[in-house]
Amino acid sequence: MNKRSIKAQVQAFARHAGFAKVGVCRPDAVPEMADRLAAFVAAGMHGQMDWMAERTGWRGDPTALWPDARSVIMLAETYTPDHDPLAVLAQKDRAAISVYAQGRDYHDVVKKRLKHVGRWLVEQTGAEIKVFVDTAPVMEKPLAQAAGLGWQGKHTNLLGRDLGSWFFLGAIFTTLELEPDDAEVSHCGSCTACLDVCPTNAFPAPYQLDARRCISYLTIEHKGPVDLELRALMGNRIYGCDDCLAVCPWNKFAVTARDARYAARNDLLAPPLADLAGLDDAAFRARFSGSPIKRIGRDRFVRNVVYAIGNSGNCALIKAVSPLLEDLDPAVADAARWAISRLKEVNK
Repeated sequence: MNKRSIKAQVQAFARHAGFAKVGVCRPDAVPEMADRLAAFVAAGMHGQMDWMAERTGWRGDPTALWPDARSVIMLAETYTPDHDPLAVLAQKDRAAISVYAQGRDYHDVVKKRLKHVGRWLVEQTGAEIKVFVDTAPVMEKPLAQAAGLGWQGKHTNLLGRDLGSWFFLGAIFTTLELEPDDAEVSHCGSCTACLDVCPTNAFPAPYQLDARRCISYLTIEHKGPVDLELRALMGNRIYGCDDCLAVCPWNKFAVTARDARYAARNDLLAPPLADLAGLDDAAFRARFSGSPIKRIGRDRFVRNVVYAIGNSGNCALIKAVSPLLEDLDPAVADAARWAISRLKEVNK
């Protein structure tokens, strides 16, 4: 089989396996990655994400991660919501949870599908492979753009003309020589919808993100108390933020999610904040079993919930927060004090 024939078969098999789009690039397709990553880290915009500053040699240069790799197969898997993800923001006593975390943990689903495609590739060609889903020092978004899946928009997330904003990425590194696809270019034009909607002004310029102001970072990665300036801007977002994704005009072309496991669980669409504030560690683990939310732990999660209660304007929720004033986690206790003070202040 020649390179073109093998590639066509890989793409056909991957789509049959459930992926929405497949592209190929070379490991060295984005030589500017290393410098861009270094500048981002040097500016401190990665916040507490020390893992991003570690192994920058591998993260910025895929050829160093696995020198034997000759091709990178990038795959997109859609999780497009069937509801307006921003509607819950008006329900101040309810929690807003990022769409990707409302269903099954995508790491498990995508990796299993990637391994299925990878095994087939090994059986057909004898090539070696390594699969990655957001858990290794791989910069998936630049590689996906190089493989033609989409482009990094002004919000730095990947979007596509035929995919919209709602898709996960997986990568198969292989020793197989495959014909690369043409890289995609930006089609954002003069649109600034994603920049304008950001509640915390986390974009210092188009195509630049300061994670330290991003609600997704603050609710998931940031440890300890959140800066006072930012707490009030978080609204009722307790895990992630979809604002910049949801307003993108390219979503009118978004592909419907094919895997039912990504459908929102009823108890995660707009759960009452009061119910979530009372979770202890065991209850938290039980409720979020199989969910990516579980990885941030009970303390950080409840901290976020209490901030949301503080932003609700509903004094009736003080009852749900008061027991947390003596919480063993200092950030939770601090959040409870702030929330009660804020609720009393806005209801004077």
